[in-house]
Amino acid sequence: MKHWRLLASFLFCALMAIGPSQAVEPGEVLADPALERRARDLSQHLRCVVCQNQSIDDSNAPLARDLRLLLRERLKAGDADDAAVDYLVARYGNFVLLKPPVQVSTLLLWFGPGIIFILALLAYWTLIRKRPEKNTDGASETLTAAEREELQSILKESPTQ
Repeated sequence: MKHWRLLASFLFCALMAIGPSQAVEPGEVLADPALERRARDLSQHLRCVVCQNQSIDDSNAPLARDLRLLLRERLKAGDADDAAVDYLVARYGNFVLLKPPVQVSTLLLWFGPGIIFILALLAYWTLIRKRPEKNTDGASETLTAAEREELQSILKESPTQ
């Protein structure tokens, strides 16, 4: 019986660790379930400025908490979803969005990795094409002028048969 309790405790802890962490504290939750649902949906798409790769909904950073509270205040004040997000973007810039819009200032962010990949492929292809062809024994087929002279001097020195 003791083993079953230990196994159940282990499984419970494992399941709790696997699930997504939600950093929203009980004091932040809005009384209106519809507003809370909107706030949670919006906060999933806003980046924590401190953690950078987490949404403010998942982050435990104090600034993320402040952003969650600010977002909820804007929604309670009657702002539409877009207006509340625009307010945060105006205050913190496009960096606060987990998926920033395609603009002139974000072109490198959106297309930079693809451009770098294409440039790397082109560089690799040009290096492969410029590589001299080799015989099966590994020697190159063409000799430099210095190598030809050295070969001629060796051939002149060797006894002819």
